[in-house]
Amino acid sequence: MDGARVVLISAPDQDTAERLAREMVEQRLAACVNGLPGAFSIYRWQGSIERASEVLLIAKTDAARMPELLTWLERAHPYEVPECIALSPSEMSPRYREWLEQETQPEGGA
Repeated sequence: MDGARVVLISAPDQDTAERLAREMVEQRLAACVNGLPGAFSIYRWQGSIERASEVLLIAKTDAARMPELLTWLERAHPYEVPECIALSPSEMSPRYREWLEQETQPEGGA
């Protein structure tokens, strides 16, 4: 499964999360994005401990799309330092993997 990636991205609110998710799918940067509202983050930022309510996005993509996804996220995300953590699944159903590969092909790609 070296090509598949599950990517965790936090968003500050539902509207932003839905915009980011839709754009990722429209641009074929991800085949599917799930949004999980009700998440919270506690983190250190500029010397202070912060707490924020967030929406966690879980995007499924192909490793070949990661460089473009990272570049796009830096432009599209409102955070100064957007979270983007890519995990490599050890198993995936063959039919889902095939679908994921199809849906993350760039427009006009083979």
